[in-house]
Amino acid sequence: MRHLLKLLTRAVLPLSAAFSLSACVAQAKVAPTATAPVQAASARVDYSKHPAAAAFIKKMVEQHGFDKQYIVDTLAQAEQQPRILELIAKPAEKAKPWYEYRQIFLTPLRVQGGVEFWQQHKDILAEMEKTYGVPAEIIVAIIGVETRYGTYMGTYRVIDALTTLGFDYPPRGAFFAGQLEAFFLMAREQQHDPLSLMGSYAGAMGYGQFIPSSYRSFAVDYDKDGFADIWANKQDAIASVANYFKAHGWQMGLPVAERASRQAGFPENKLNTEQRPSVMANELARQGFAPLSRRAIQPIAAVALSYEGEQGQEYWLGYNNFYVITRYNRSRMYALAVYLLSEEIANTYQRRYCQCVSATSCGAPSHGSFAITNLYSLL
Repeated sequence: MRHLLKLLTRAVLPLSAAFSLSACVAQAKVAPTATAPVQAASARVDYSKHPAAAAFIKKMVEQHGFDKQYIVDTLAQAEQQPRILELIAKPAEKAKPWYEYRQIFLTPLRVQGGVEFWQQHKDILAEMEKTYGVPAEIIVAIIGVETRYGTYMGTYRVIDALTTLGFDYPPRGAFFAGQLEAFFLMAREQQHDPLSLMGSYAGAMGYGQFIPSSYRSFAVDYDKDGFADIWANKQDAIASVANYFKAHGWQMGLPVAERASRQAGFPENKLNTEQRPSVMANELARQGFAPLSRRAIQPIAAVALSYEGEQGQEYWLGYNNFYVITRYNRSRMYALAVYLLSEEIANTYQRRYCQCVSATSCGAPSHGSFAITNLYSLL
């Protein structure tokens, strides 16, 4: 089968060859895995005997009908990863100001990679734009920000990441324990060995870095082969990202964000709200937060955004589609980086490959962009 990468699994997961669980796992398929080595754990922790394990095992058996020994044996083979605890404590969104954060993603190399990825997969991207109403450049930018177009999908076993964070990271232990629960369910539904699936230090997987709960809700088996393979099947991965955005309310043809100015009297407490936009843009303008462009102010809801620029604060209006990007990652810096990368990818793609009447079909931004920006002037 196309998605069985047995040789990679043996090379990356030395424990997977030795596991012997229930008949369910014995018959499981081997999932696509990353080619980079798994991070070594500094100490051996038996997660089946962790103080939090008993309640987790009980829940999996009583609520979801798992065999108790299967859960015990799987947890026993999970490895604590101290490096994960270091990484989760200092994500780039919290550790860096905007003017440094954007330089991670808004680079000529990542733009070029996005243009090439789009050209290589233009047919499926065009189909997904029609099917789900999500622009190709947004799908490409998400994959570019998340995994550099699939070149780095994570080097940790998902089981290791989620047990480490679910059992040994109190600040968000409940969330990650919930993801561990969803991961077991996902592995059973997809008939895959949970010890073989690879991902990031936070347990995110594949081209689009879906966490297990998102995978269960939004992953798409585009080619109908019985497995939503977001690790190795680019069609499945692209369709899954498009499905996620549609489900969260992306509105084709409407704007994402645009530069704005702030008058001195605009209230500080109205900046950077995390709720879905509810105040009309013209009302924000009346209060002192208005677009820089000379176009007529859009009669749609927006939020007022502030970013730490190298020369002072940058102000932006974020519309509903901006909010939708934050459903993928709650950071407003992440959302703006995705948007600006998508703009530059689309503009570059159009210049390189398109000489046609319809700008949208050629790759010009198709989401009602108002931000007239240039990547290199932002860096």
